[in-house]
Amino acid sequence: MPPPSPTSNAPTNLEELKELLKDDNKVKVAGVDVDGVLRGKIMSKDKFLSTVKGDGFGFCSTIYGWDIHDLAYTKELLVANWSNGYRDLWAVVDLSTYRRLKWEKNIPFFLCSFIVPETNEKLVADPRSLLEKVLEDQGGKGYKAMAGAEFEYFQYKETAQTLADKNFHNLKPLTPGMHGYSLLRPTLNQDYFHDLYDMAVDFGIEVEGHHTETGPGVFETALAYTDAARMADNACLFKLVAKSVGMKYDIMPTFMAKPWGDLPGCSGHIHVSLRDSSGKNIFAVTEEEEKSGGRKDAEYDDVKYLSKEAEWFLAGLLEGMPDVVPMFCPTINSYKRLQGGQAMWAPDTASYGYDSRAASVRILSGPGVKGYATRFEVRVPGADMNPYYALSAIFALGSRGIKNKTKLPYGPLNSPGVTRDTVKHLPTSLEGAVESFMAKGSIAREVFGDYFVDHYGGTRQHELEVWKKAVTDWEGG
Repeated sequence: MPPPSPTSNAPTNLEELKELLKDDNKVKVAGVDVDGVLRGKIMSKDKFLSTVKGDGFGFCSTIYGWDIHDLAYTKELLVANWSNGYRDLWAVVDLSTYRRLKWEKNIPFFLCSFIVPETNEKLVADPRSLLEKVLEDQGGKGYKAMAGAEFEYFQYKETAQTLADKNFHNLKPLTPGMHGYSLLRPTLNQDYFHDLYDMAVDFGIEVEGHHTETGPGVFETALAYTDAARMADNACLFKLVAKSVGMKYDIMPTFMAKPWGDLPGCSGHIHVSLRDSSGKNIFAVTEEEEKSGGRKDAEYDDVKYLSKEAEWFLAGLLEGMPDVVPMFCPTINSYKRLQGGQAMWAPDTASYGYDSRAASVRILSGPGVKGYATRFEVRVPGADMNPYYALSAIFALGSRGIKNKTKLPYGPLNSPGVTRDTVKHLPTSLEGAVESFMAKGSIAREVFGDYFVDHYGGTRQHELEVWKKAVTDWEGG
């Protein structure tokens, strides 16, 4: 797989890099951990240039040995542990990801991927490396994976200090009331609202749409369609932009899936398609089929404007979805959103339907959508997803479906004989999701291998153990 489509002015060699950094004395670098959190540091320019020339630098593996709160995992896992002394991984700078942090003294910034020094192989638990491996498989078949992502997120008129002082209770929403798609509401915080958009675009994250969503202080931002590797970077970095811009205004965005029990949760919907080497959308039917009312051999009307490859991709996604839910919904809180089900706009089934927001996979195709824009919207992930893992799961399962020419297991949602009661249900707890994910013979093990499943599954088991020991407000005190 080639690197993600490069950012504007990204260097292609050491000499171009030196020219870009001629007026700088330091550089910021970061990799991504299993929770989708950026972990990094500032390096002197000389040190940074030497690492690029020498193809990498040592980076402590502890970032794969602890959770989002820097608490060591309750049991020793595969990447970093006391047995191997939490030895260094090898970090390789991706020059195509060049950006500048305008809100942080305009410092140059690059993303890294991780290699295991002893084997010189990519670390499969590294989110960027896992997605690269999946997309290499797509490229080998002549496909180019394309994707877009949408984030819904609550915001509070709080800072890190006020959150701690309040012990995360009685937080003040950015604005009161429910105001989805409001033109008026953003004017209350217009500098922040527009800075979010402008800073993201300036940071190399093209934004397609930006508006209020229903809920107190909720925004939704849709990131423009691009190649899947670039989309994963953009989605991860958008959270950095939102939180960094928020600090300027004493505003705290949260990408929790379900901050409020009685309000809709926050989704991280993902749009996907495949293109061939000429740029043609593989999911679309031919022009002749489009003119004649769709594919004649389609079993259901909802899929008649999808190519056979797209139908196989969809079937593979539906078949494997129950086994990969932790890659869409990684936390305890993720499942609070799913438990709301259709009433809270959150799918809890392996279902599909033409332009259906009740299904877990919404088909966007003809007759309402032009062939070039034919795609699937996967609606299971929440805003708390790790975008690299979520995209890896979608494309790995879809690729498996094409390879096996998998048939659709049942008709679209609400077609004759198809209801929520007759389709596959997804796990609605982290415990159930991890059990399916780590089960012997699971589709997750088949497509990602035992090493990744055992390590990432182990991190989710840690999450469960910490949660089980927690004393919550529900229990009193």
